[in-house]
Amino acid sequence: MVPVWDYDRITNVRIIALSTLKSFVGRNPSYADAHEPLMAWYRQTRRADWATPADVKRDVRSASILKDGRAVFNVAGNKYRVVVWINYPYRVMYIRFVGTHRQYDTIDAQTI
Repeated sequence: MVPVWDYDRITNVRIIALSTLKSFVGRNPSYADAHEPLMAWYRQTRRADWATPADVKRDVRSASILKDGRAVFNVAGNKYRVVVWINYPYRVMYIRFVGTHRQYDTIDAQTI
């Protein structure tokens, strides 16, 4: 049995907010296929220990690192994209955008 304090160490990155992912999937029935890939991305990210952009790139080679702590993740074979802002010292990630690849093409990932 794993003590509670050991379990707390498993989650290194705090993601704000899971509700953003759930809201996206629930927005349109055609996004239902995004549920499992987004949850897999969420679980992987939550267990990560990213102190620098290089750490992100090491763990997720397909991630695009932008300036000022922004990163873009391809989900479900690049069908969907997640844009985040990462506060590396505090290990906090803020989800700024979730959408299809086509929707991503209409935004400025650096300012959203």
